Amino acid sequence: MAGKKLVIVESPTKMTSIQGYLGDDYEVLSSVGHIRDLASKKDIPADKKAAYGKYSIDIDNGFDPFYVVNERKAKTVAELKRALKNADEVYLATDEDREGEAIAWHLLQVLNPKVPVKRMVFHEITKDAIRTAAENTRELDLALVDAQETRRVLDRLYGWDVSPVLWRKVGSGREGAALSAGRVQSAATRLVVDRERERMAFVSAEYWDIEALAARGTDSFTTRLARLDGQGLARGTDFDDRGVLKKKALVLDEAAVRALADAIAEAGAGVVSSIEAKPGTRSPKAPFTTSTLQQEAGRKLSLSAKLTMSVAQRLYEKGYITYMRTDSTALSAQAVQAARAQAVSLYGKAAIPAEPRRYRNASKNAQEAHEAIRPSGETFRTPASVASALDRDELRMYDLIWKRTLASQMADAKYETTTVTLEVKAGAQLAEFTASGTVYTFKGFLEAYEEGSDENRSDADKADDQSLPALAVGDALDVKDVEPKRHATTPKPRYTEASLVKALEEKGIGRPSTFASIIDVILDRGYVSKRGQALVPSWLAFSVVRLLEQHFADLVDYDFTAALEDDLDAIARGEQGREQWLRDFYFGSDAHVGLHNIVENLGEIDARELNATRISDVATLRFGKYGPYLEVAAADPEAKPRIVNVPDDLAPDELTAAKAQELIDAPVAGDRVLGENPENGKLVVVKDGRFGPYVQEVEPEEPELVDEATGEVVETTPKKKPAKDAPKPRTASLFKSMSVETVDLETALKLLHLPRTVGADPESGEAITAQNGRYGPYLKKGTDSRSLETEQQIFDVTLEQAVAIYALPKYGARRASSALKEFENDPASGKPIKVKDGRFGPYVTDGETNATIPRGETVEEITFERAVQLLADKRAKGPAPKRTTRRTSTRKAAASK
Repeated sequence: MAGKKLVIVESPTKMTSIQGYLGDDYEVLSSVGHIRDLASKKDIPADKKAAYGKYSIDIDNGFDPFYVVNERKAKTVAELKRALKNADEVYLATDEDREGEAIAWHLLQVLNPKVPVKRMVFHEITKDAIRTAAENTRELDLALVDAQETRRVLDRLYGWDVSPVLWRKVGSGREGAALSAGRVQSAATRLVVDRERERMAFVSAEYWDIEALAARGTDSFTTRLARLDGQGLARGTDFDDRGVLKKKALVLDEAAVRALADAIAEAGAGVVSSIEAKPGTRSPKAPFTTSTLQQEAGRKLSLSAKLTMSVAQRLYEKGYITYMRTDSTALSAQAVQAARAQAVSLYGKAAIPAEPRRYRNASKNAQEAHEAIRPSGETFRTPASVASALDRDELRMYDLIWKRTLASQMADAKYETTTVTLEVKAGAQLAEFTASGTVYTFKGFLEAYEEGSDENRSDADKADDQSLPALAVGDALDVKDVEPKRHATTPKPRYTEASLVKALEEKGIGRPSTFASIIDVILDRGYVSKRGQALVPSWLAFSVVRLLEQHFADLVDYDFTAALEDDLDAIARGEQGREQWLRDFYFGSDAHVGLHNIVENLGEIDARELNATRISDVATLRFGKYGPYLEVAAADPEAKPRIVNVPDDLAPDELTAAKAQELIDAPVAGDRVLGENPENGKLVVVKDGRFGPYVQEVEPEEPELVDEATGEVVETTPKKKPAKDAPKPRTASLFKSMSVETVDLETALKLLHLPRTVGADPESGEAITAQNGRYGPYLKKGTDSRSLETEQQIFDVTLEQAVAIYALPKYGARRASSALKEFENDPASGKPIKVKDGRFGPYVTDGETNATIPRGETVEEITFERAVQLLADKRAKGPAPKRTTRRTSTRKAAASK
């Protein structure tokens, strides 16, 4: 009996659709992404450690990598091997990019099939596309595999050589996580820091103009003062970022503008001196690439880059759009015809140009230049026709892609801009006001779509766009509502995810398919945080970037980083050799010092200076183990500097010299005497410390403490210096629900007595305690802990209640019966799906499998389909037995199978 044809795809969500298109002669299984990767140090066998030990790469023998099967993929590999026993052919149907080609190669190495192997590629999951792909296979592209492996080896060398320097000289990231450096993430972090540096150095310039209403009868429009006695007034774009005028222009101060406004109001009338009409056209933008989709989804849908790619992935796997990782703006002949036909049916024959539009492909790597992102199929489904099959984000994304694709093949928009100049005699001066209005004479592609834009720096500099009445030169108009207007230049806006993606692409840093993960990493490491849509760098990022700039200049140089991408493209095209390129990068060449040489010759690095930013003559911002703080120089050179807290929500560009002085001069919150502890006679004080508010016991002779009842200073003799072996004073942090201003003595004493013993467990006799921890309030019995709902329960929970909590399942104590969301039964387990809030954040569960909601996605955004996918992905990871393998044959031998 003939065996089946085994088709291996990357994602489990593709399997059902592709199986249905190919029929019973095929068996479709998933690798669930990469099945193996570079080994960690502990996974290197003893006899290989000398060669591979440090990086899992044999530096001296062609940078040969040592791979291991991913711990979570042992079950997947076993399933694939079982299916292979009954297969006559193997179709490697992973994505057609570097990563997909590498996944296919690794599958070939691990499975070692004895039957014919074919490389199957497709760019959309439709019946025709899948069947065509199965009938038109190709050989494995080893140049793409080389490029992917070069990139992986490069990133391992970079990260494992540079990151330890950050650990030693900068410290820890968010919540104590180890810092990391990466070829692309470091350059991306520098971009965000450089923008903040520009904002910190920015000097605002003030300029004034006048707005007035020009009217004739019931018709009126807004005008702005443009020239005075023939000299143009300064606009925001006329100043540089230091507040200096870049070109000759008239800058009026407030007094001059108000006097002029009074004179214009007194004149009360003006004459139209010129009317200029200029025709113009606007052309549509190209169809979406990965990068432009991320940008536009950020602008129009407010989606993060990571969520954009997640939603696009689902649309692709469900067969609604073509492959979503592409640098190409080209459309197939089939897609062009579909777009033009649909545009005609919706907007008429005039909506399309005589000839199809062709967009030049910007990608240098022709092998990875797929079709642009577009609706799949020979005819495009309208958003209305698919609304019932898609969730909210999927429908919004599909609508965006559909509109952009249609618009890309539609006719230019035509418009006419009219500018009117109005002269007003203001005493001895001639004031010229202007107003502009644009009228579209033919909307063309704008019927379907208009691209969003990033934030403007000054609303005052925007061109007027208003409806103007029919006018002629010489017409007299009334001038009223004359109002002086003050304007100030503003710094460049902070990057948003959309504008950072645009900057990365423009500078050639990274690949569009990696932009989402780059942004996710710099957010996760604490280098950047989000304020609304804006990306704000932390002081930690300043320290990291400063170290890299001073000691690893090439590695954060934008041009150098972009050149690395060009070299990887050259390797992917087979124009450059993998081994020689890695050797030049690591050991150096005539054009490059080499990473190894840089690390070996770092010399001394002054960590204290590295983590310092001078704010004023007396204040220096320092970044320490527990975050940023101000070090304030004392008047006495011999005295220790004072430490001043920096608010967590204060952005770097907001910490000006004036703000620093305000923080220095502010009264210190806390240091308030709550009363005497009756148990030991010590005073209990509440303080606002560097790491948050807390209460503390102090000896009664502590000077200059304010009594809460009287408001008087407690005058006592200075206390003696405690002995070295003296016990430290008891302290306890305030709960999140408490404040320095309102906490009382009774509450403080309760805090100082934590952890509180609730009682002994009736069965085991073990003590049950209630206490507060890093992740919130909890009970502890031996090594077994259970979460509490509120901080107040630490004081109130009874032994009976504690025993009841321990009687629940391990993770049932916290919100056991209160799901954040509930869905119908999971198709795999048949059990209802719920979204819950766990100790480490929200997660999806069917009672058997728990899947954490990825960073960047919110509970509100989780749909039934997304929940099913998260659970399926978690199940596919399987258990954690480990299996170690390495390359046993050359790629050429593998490709010949």
